[in-house]
Formats: sequence, C-alpha cells, structure tokens
Amino acid sequence: MFHEISTYIYLAAAAMICIPLHECSHGWVAYKLGDPTAKQLGRLTLNPVRHFDPVGFIMMVLVGFGWAKPVPVDMRYFRKPKRDMAIVGLAGPVSNLLLSLVCLIVTSAMEAFVRYSDVAQAVYSFFYFTALLSAGLGVFNLIPISPLDGSKIVGALLPERAYYTMLRYERYGTIILLVLVLAGNFLPQFDILGTVLSGARGAVMSFLSYLAHMPFRLLGLI
Repeated sequence: MFHEISTYIYLAAAAMICIPLHECSHGWVAYKLGDPTAKQLGRLTLNPVRHFDPVGFIMMVLVGFGWAKPVPVDMRYFRKPKRDMAIVGLAGPVSNLLLSLVCLIVTSAMEAFVRYSDVAQAVYSFFYFTALLSAGLGVFNLIPISPLDGSKIVGALLPERAYYTMLRYERYGTIILLVLVLAGNFLPQFDILGTVLSGARGAVMSFLSYLAHMPFRLLGLI
C-alpha cells in the first residue's frame, strides 16, 4: 500500500515538471516563429498552474498518459503556417524526450557513483519516474489525432483543404481520446490504445536508457 502511494506521489511530482515543459516549449517555439500569443497570455513559464488541466493531470498520474491546457497558437503570425505549426507541434514531444534522456543520465550517474541509502533511492525514483512519465507524454502527443501534436505534424503533409478540415473538427479529438483511454481502463480487452502506447513508451525508454548508460559503460563504471 505504501509503495503504491509513494509511486503516485512521484508521478504527481514528475507531472508538475513534464507538463509545463511540454507546453512552454510549444509557446517558446511559436514565439520564435513570430507568434506572441503565448507570451502575451503568460504561458511562457514553467509554472504548472498556468498549464494545469485537472482531467489530463489525473489521467497522467493514473495511467501514464495525459494532457495539459493547450498553449494558444495563432498561425496567422507564421510565414509558412502549416510548416511552422508542425514545428511548434514537434517542440513539445521533443522537449519531453530530451527531459527523459537527461533524467536517465542522472539515474545512470547515480548507479555509477552514489552508494545506496533511503534518500538516494528516493532521488533515484523521482528521476526515473520523471523519465518514464516524460517519455509517455512525448509518445502520447505524437498520436496523429487532433488536438494532439501528431496531428499538427501530419497536417503539414496534407493538402490545404484537408488540413483546414482537420482543424475544423479537432475539438472532437479530445472526446475520442478520452473515450479510448477510459475504455482501455474499464474494459481491458479493448485497451488497444494503451497497449500500443505502452509498447512505444517501452521502446523509447529502452533506447534512451541505452544512450544514457553508454558513456558510463565505456568508462567501465556500470
């Protein structure tokens, strides 16, 4: 029981880092591409309160996949709207994967240099769960269903008419995703989304762990 509670505490703390980094990355890249909307609304911040979505937060802690309050982006400011929206969309998942790699480098360094103690184990667990949750958030957002980031990336490849049609109906994507996630949790036999995402997250974590361990292995430290 205590182990389960501590796991949820680690995941909740990790979400407070992964979520604002993801959304702030969207806003920062959009700002660099000419859109001041996120900056004007105070969304270029790592303060989790500014990006908090209660349902998305709960889903992230409970199932490892969730969402935040989307950073508003006005594509009218972009020189090349479709391309720039794809870049803005990609910024969030990339930031999460980089965070996951950094956290795994920290855990690898701890394996090499830090002797076991209760405090060290707590620190190790926090960085590991942050890596796991961040990788999950990055993978989840690459799904090509509006309003997730993957739809913006795929949209850059679509003809103009199909692209704007997709934007028109993107509000229904949230409902579809929520139904799929809830169905997977209450009806395990239909958990297609969770199975695919868990497999993808596992593959990403294995690859990032390999990269994180590599320098320490080369030095013979682990």
